[in-house]
Amino acid sequence: MSKRMILITVVELNPVLNLEGPYTLKYAQAMTEFSKADWNSMVTEEIIPFLEWEWLSALEESGSTAPITGWYPLHLSLWKKDKLLAAAPLYLKNHSEGEFVWDYFWAKASASMGRPWYPKLIGTVPATPAEGYRFLFAPDEDPAALNRILLDTAEAFCRKSGVRGLHFLFADAAWAAWSGSLTERSYDGWKHSRFVWDNTFSDFQEYLSRFNKNQRKNIRKEYHRHEEQGIELTIIEGDDADRRCFDHIFDLYSRTNDKFLPWDARWVNKFFFSLIEQHFRHRTVFSQARRKVLSEKDVPEENKNPLALAMMFRKGNRIWGRYWGACEDIRDLHFAVCYYAPMDYCIREKILYFDPGIGSPHKIRRGFRVDFDHSYHKFFDPVLEMLFKTNIGMVNWHEENAIAELNRELPYKNTMQEVFHNIL
Repeated sequence: MSKRMILITVVELNPVLNLEGPYTLKYAQAMTEFSKADWNSMVTEEIIPFLEWEWLSALEESGSTAPITGWYPLHLSLWKKDKLLAAAPLYLKNHSEGEFVWDYFWAKASASMGRPWYPKLIGTVPATPAEGYRFLFAPDEDPAALNRILLDTAEAFCRKSGVRGLHFLFADAAWAAWSGSLTERSYDGWKHSRFVWDNTFSDFQEYLSRFNKNQRKNIRKEYHRHEEQGIELTIIEGDDADRRCFDHIFDLYSRTNDKFLPWDARWVNKFFFSLIEQHFRHRTVFSQARRKVLSEKDVPEENKNPLALAMMFRKGNRIWGRYWGACEDIRDLHFAVCYYAPMDYCIREKILYFDPGIGSPHKIRRGFRVDFDHSYHKFFDPVLEMLFKTNIGMVNWHEENAIAELNRELPYKNTMQEVFHNIL
């Protein structure tokens, strides 16, 4: 049996804290142990959609992030009799794959000191690098008190079970800063970067007006080049999407990975997209590219699949880009499908926040600024704690400088040019 498969058998799953009264702490080894209604009643409108039951359950049920791939769900929950009061999605792991917070160099350094980095307990949304992870609480309860109980229980579990560290990835900044929460409990913050587009525009022309002349001209070319190639772009909200969008996105996304990331981003399988189509399409938005046709009836069935797709998810006035791929390599189609068409959609729909996904510094040239993501880390081995605390300041300093350097490359007009433009 592989090392990954026996990890779960060496820990006790009984909660460590004893609570007075009708309260119970439990560990669940699958999202299906919670009712969808109970869980989602705690995921309020300001909380990211990826903490909703449907998303987490689809990752597990599809086998994308489940024990077979080295993700062991240990979702901690607090109950008052039959009422769910609070929950923390947690995963026990002995690898770092599919997290998108690359701690491999820390693991290598700890190994060189004779200290294993694994197993570790992480609070995150698997395979989903989107800021906003946090614990969930029932309405009308005291979130600070419930938060302390969950953190005390998770930390006690780590100490008792020989778990080396407790890590919260892509954490919600407000949650992390609560009184008595992570920053006051000796968790060390590690800074990362993400791209964000803030929609403050009344139309696409106003967005273009922010750029210097050369980049404004370049963006127009990139956005409209598909028209010269007989391609049309469409934004399709999930409830209106043809099933072939959900069927086809996995193949397109896999082609992108084959080309650019053969060793990474392999954490969602085709069944996952089928479950999203069945249970989460109301949160889904597609940006689609297709060849223009005079009549659908004249198109062979095999040619009706999209030429390119970007799969996004919307909640309230925010949208997140998650998956992208194309059947053919067509110049600038990626920019049009993944950036400009979604921006246009955000402007029309008054969506204020667009997270296009991690990576790709070329986003800077299209007006995405770089902001900070944070992960928080606590260690139960004094040597690992010393290793992290001694070096994290320098790691964060380098990240801050890299982010500042990228943001200096935003191709906006200078202040005097903007004033002159507004006068005219």
